[in-house]
Amino acid sequence: MALRHSVGDIVTTVLSMARTRLELFTLEATQEKSRLLRVLCMAFGALLFATLALLVFSVAVTLYFWPTEERYLAMGVLALIYAVIGAGLFIAVWRGVVDSPPPFSATLDELKRDIALANRLREPDDVDDTEGIHG
Repeated sequence: MALRHSVGDIVTTVLSMARTRLELFTLEATQEKSRLLRVLCMAFGALLFATLALLVFSVAVTLYFWPTEERYLAMGVLALIYAVIGAGLFIAVWRGVVDSPPPFSATLDELKRDIALANRLREPDDVDDTEGIHG
């Protein structure tokens, strides 16, 4: 009967730990989804208004230089400036994606601790075994 009780306790503990880890995963997934949606909406708005501003600015500069001989130079300089800004933004986004912590890192850390604890519990206790044989 004691063995059955011990096995029941172990199963209950394991299921409780699994439920806790699943709840943590669910919480992190919800937070990650919310953060991603917020970032995407802000990025879309920023891209839309930046594009409109860039278009109006480009037209204004082109119209200003149109009657002169430097009109092609002005358009080339604008294109070069836009290319440099675009490359800088691309690098910043790339670094942000690469350097950000992986999603669900708290869940993974908890699972690693659980596995380490389970491995320590599986290791035989040499001190107790030798005392029982010699004592």
